[in-house]
Amino acid sequence: MRTAFYISDGTAITAEVFGHALLSLFPTEFNHKTIPFVETEEQAYAVIEKISESFQDAGERPLVFYTVVNPDIRRVIARSVGINYNFLDQFVAPLEKIIGVPSKPEKHRTHSIHEKTYDIRIEAVNYALANDDGSNLKDYKEADIILVGVSRSGKTPTSLYLALQYGIKAANYPFTEEDMGDMLKLPPALRQFKQKLFGLTIEASRLSQIRSERRANSRYASIQQCRMELREVENLYRKEKIPFLNSTKYSIEEISAKILAETGLQRRKY
Repeated sequence: MRTAFYISDGTAITAEVFGHALLSLFPTEFNHKTIPFVETEEQAYAVIEKISESFQDAGERPLVFYTVVNPDIRRVIARSVGINYNFLDQFVAPLEKIIGVPSKPEKHRTHSIHEKTYDIRIEAVNYALANDDGSNLKDYKEADIILVGVSRSGKTPTSLYLALQYGIKAANYPFTEEDMGDMLKLPPALRQFKQKLFGLTIEASRLSQIRSERRANSRYASIQQCRMELREVENLYRKEKIPFLNSTKYSIEEISAKILAETGLQRRKY
């Protein structure tokens, strides 16, 4: 199996994102290795030694995706036996011509505590944690969005992703069996923030599978219980005209992107 290396003098997140995006276009498997914080030439030589070892073991030249600010370290990485993709050289020079301004690369500028949105994102994460599972209704006025749905439908991970990735304050509220009664109604605590609500739903079979991992052979995880709860919440969404999304076939990244597209919430990322 061919190995793909993601190398950087920072976190290597950018190299990973670019590299994974490219490799996802090909229906084949790769062995992925990420090497962050390559900040000296000595470390760079150690990296190209690993690339050489990978070539010898697999018999295929590794793919090397790298974002390195230091030109001396870049030159070392470029000597590797791998097939090298230097994202900075690939894109920066053409952009300099178009923009008419020379670039000024700095280490750790993109994913560091000095990034201007860092404090916004951390504050949003703290908010999401404090307002998880309907635990703090009094702070809903500060929410950018309130995710609602049955237990284990993806509310918490989506809230945290929206916060960490985009700086969006996302609370979430679970509809439980106790809420159902004869017919599920929108709780007063949510009604006053109805314009902030966004619903999640999921296929009953998938919900039962997820719940069984937590509480196997329970009524909570039974397919009948899952169907009943989902039927109630989806009826509520339609009755109250709450926008909602079936999350069954989507990743957290895709769910978050679809929520942003539908609600028009602005990403606080740059």
